Amino acid sequence: MAYPGYGGGFGNFSSQMPGMQMQMGQPMPGTGLGMLPGGYSGYPAYSAGYSPNAEPMWTYFTAVAGQDGEVDAEELQSCLTQSGISETYSPFSLETCRIMIAMLDRDYTGKMGFNEFKELWAALNAWKQNFMTIDQDRSGTVEHHELSQAIAVMGYRLSPQTLTAIVRRYSKNGRIFFDDYVACCVKLRALTDFFRRRDHLQQGFVNFIYDDFLQGTMAI
Repeated sequence: MAYPGYGGGFGNFSSQMPGMQMQMGQPMPGTGLGMLPGGYSGYPAYSAGYSPNAEPMWTYFTAVAGQDGEVDAEELQSCLTQSGISETYSPFSLETCRIMIAMLDRDYTGKMGFNEFKELWAALNAWKQNFMTIDQDRSGTVEHHELSQAIAVMGYRLSPQTLTAIVRRYSKNGRIFFDDYVACCVKLRALTDFFRRRDHLQQGFVNFIYDDFLQGTMAI
């Protein structure tokens, strides 16, 4: 069973991921890159060795990173704001930056290293491209049905009830802003990956111990 991809058919990558069921969606055959060694499904595993001169992101990252070479949520917020990745859209909120870190925090430090930052950067660019395709009038917001379309493009096949709940959670005055859209994308990816790691047989359902469920979902 293939799970929905993080990137779908847009951006610089596509992927293949398990389909979150827990009565939440329908599995969809994947056609992407599959699981790459050392990285997330559909995302390349970055080498520890890199040339700073070849990495335009390196300047943004090191400007705010501490001596440990990692950034916390506030530093990530500053880094992304200075990089201009949001362009004309509003900067990312601190809460969105927290869940960005949680999405890729494999060593549970509460911080993000440069390799993880590069992975995040690839995802953000793909999500932004998708948002800009929908936001044709450049208003900085999209409507309810457009968010549902964006989620489908990413490869998720969710029930109408789940889509309604997502739209209700991330809309403001009937519109979805870029920051909330990205927060939605991050949480979908993080929760799907949390589920996939426990769906060892890839059947679309798992049994959770209550404490394990709380630890996994409250951390995102």
